[in-house]
Amino acid sequence: MIDAVDAEAEAAVQGLVTPRALVIVVDDRTVAGEVPDRLGPLVVELLEEADFHVDATTAVSGDEVEIRNAINTAVIGGVDLVVSVGGVGVGARDVTPEAAEPLLDRRLRGIEEAIRSSGLSAGSADAGLSRGVAGISGQTVVVNLSSSRAAVRDGMATLIPLAHHVIAAISEF
Repeated sequence: MIDAVDAEAEAAVQGLVTPRALVIVVDDRTVAGEVPDRLGPLVVELLEEADFHVDATTAVSGDEVEIRNAINTAVIGGVDLVVSVGGVGVGARDVTPEAAEPLLDRRLRGIEEAIRSSGLSAGSADAGLSRGVAGISGQTVVVNLSSSRAAVRDGMATLIPLAHHVIAAISEF
């Protein structure tokens, strides 16, 4: 039986390196320690089930500069996928799309719309009405999801096969 190290080495030889991800939770109350992070671990679990290696989960407040810095740090760190959760609604502190958009070299509007459409179909109004963006920053796919369990579960189910495809396409360059 091949152990995990041998399997990873074999995958690297074949060009099938495990993609790396980082999860950003945008929530003032989590950062303040008022509530535990319940969505970050869910995103990590779903990513790991989809054969991603999750480098870290970080929580930031609903501040445009903090969100942008967290995304930019992940991009500079060379992760393949950044999934942010929260801050995509219409409230005063919902500024995740405004923080992410200037960092994107290319928008992936099809992913944005697929996540919204599948959210509405599944009865998740917050996912369907999300202002979240998706795109490519350098060699990193960046996606914003709404902050409910239903939105995360449905959004990740929609995102994961698309993310694998985009990551494979942009890593060919």
